[in-house]
Amino acid sequence: MTRVPCMEAVVAVLESEGVDTVFGIPGAAILPLYAALQHSSIRHITVRHEEGGTHAADGWARVTGNVGVCIGTSGPAGTNMITGLYTAMADSIPMICVTGQAATAKLHQEAFQAVDIVEVARPVTKWAVQLKEPAQAPWVFREAFRIARSGRPGPVLIDLPIDVQRGTCLYDRTVDAPLPVEVPRPLPRAVRRAVDLIGEARRPLILAGGGVIIADAAEELLALAEHLQVPVQVTLMGKGAFPEDHPLFAGMAGIQTQTRWGNAAFLESDLVLAVGARFGDRHTGDLDVYRGRRTFIHVDIEPTQLGRVFEPDLGIVSHARPALSALLDEARGRGEAREPGAWPRRVGELRATMARRDDFDDVPIKPPRVFRELNEFYGRDTTFVTAIGLYQIWSGQFQTTYLPRRYLVCGQAGPLGWEVPAAMGVKCAHPERQVVVVVGDYSFQFLMEEVAVAAQYRIPFVIVMINNEYLGLIRQAEIPYEMNFAVDLHYGEGGIDHVKAMEAFGCPARRVEEPGDIRDALAWASAEAARERLPVLVEVMVEREANAAMGPSLKEIKEFEPLPELIAVDWSD
Repeated sequence: MTRVPCMEAVVAVLESEGVDTVFGIPGAAILPLYAALQHSSIRHITVRHEEGGTHAADGWARVTGNVGVCIGTSGPAGTNMITGLYTAMADSIPMICVTGQAATAKLHQEAFQAVDIVEVARPVTKWAVQLKEPAQAPWVFREAFRIARSGRPGPVLIDLPIDVQRGTCLYDRTVDAPLPVEVPRPLPRAVRRAVDLIGEARRPLILAGGGVIIADAAEELLALAEHLQVPVQVTLMGKGAFPEDHPLFAGMAGIQTQTRWGNAAFLESDLVLAVGARFGDRHTGDLDVYRGRRTFIHVDIEPTQLGRVFEPDLGIVSHARPALSALLDEARGRGEAREPGAWPRRVGELRATMARRDDFDDVPIKPPRVFRELNEFYGRDTTFVTAIGLYQIWSGQFQTTYLPRRYLVCGQAGPLGWEVPAAMGVKCAHPERQVVVVVGDYSFQFLMEEVAVAAQYRIPFVIVMINNEYLGLIRQAEIPYEMNFAVDLHYGEGGIDHVKAMEAFGCPARRVEEPGDIRDALAWASAEAARERLPVLVEVMVEREANAAMGPSLKEIKEFEPLPELIAVDWSD
């Protein structure tokens, strides 16, 4: 074994774990790690805020399936990472945040920028640890990658006191490798029982959550659905797990991000096979309505997820891919391939008769029209990135997605400002992909400084801003309180001039106020982003007080636009 600076061993571990890009901000307490990093094959992107760095690492992780890495110094750098850690924890994203720290002898003396970041981060990480000995450095990082990837993936924080960083350790990268990650497989008897229940059902649905995408199990899902002729719904985190133009696609159920026909199909179902879904409250709404008399089979890699929201009729602990494969093998072994029947036809009828309008020509522009233009202009392989607010809800209701890891959304934590740094992470991971950010005006302003990072490093993508000059979702939530208070962002000649803000960063931008101009603006932005290698903004001024369809339960969704009548169809055999 050779004795090396322990931070050189750490960087060797990062390289061997498949990390090619890290996001961060150097500071005095983390410089030994940076000294090792500068001579590595790893690209470093200097962000403008540590929260932005975590979201960029998050975006990189979501599209690669690997562990994203963000680095910062001591004190406020670590506390600035907490929102990103929470976001990754909530959405099951593997990520490692590395913080510098004051010397160990100074930790009890309230030294400059010394905070107990391990205790601060513990509730929002799978593991938070402070390195105590230089000899542990490569092995703590190996374990961090294993923990981040294993079971339900999630974030890890590693705190590095500067005196420990300066130490040495015995390490030989030629005899080291990533630690194995267990892939839980379903019990055969549980699989048999699940296939029994599906066979007994007349109107079964498969519900694909984010776990299907994390497990890279989209092919297995498609094969099972087609073999059994069972319609498939997706959760918000599961968008892309199943192609939305497939005849068996059954929409999305929920109380905010939902399709009308998706809710209708769910309410008519009698069995739900949920794979890698955690029954989030914005999906289920009123649990009595959601559960009804349906039979639920819940497959999840994390045992404590089973029964957390409600008790399933059958719980199966398993990684999504082997679970779907085992279900398919069991069904094939019984010769239970089905021909398209009354239930898939009924779902098709609901889809044909219960779509919402998106063809509005109104001025100011109605938000659904923006998503119609996005769907028509961009190809199937485009990666869309969006965050939280009315624009996310409209996106979930109207945007079509066909491939896994092409629709990224911070589904559970919902931090404003997530989109731009996350898009940087996506583009760093896949420079060849078309990346489009869908953002609200207020969310854009949260971390708009990260546009400068994309400009500096020539990271091109298109930003489509839905600008209503409001905290739109909160304004709509205030309606039952009969108020419109503290949510209006309009001032002067239209508030912040986002076109000029982008130009200040050195990036092109254009404002759109007529629906007929949206397509040309998207074409211009896509061409400019590719030509200039810069982020480009299309700011779409929309109806200021437009509302998104939502309600307290799947059967009580309030619509705000005229809708066609539901056509009664006899789908029974």
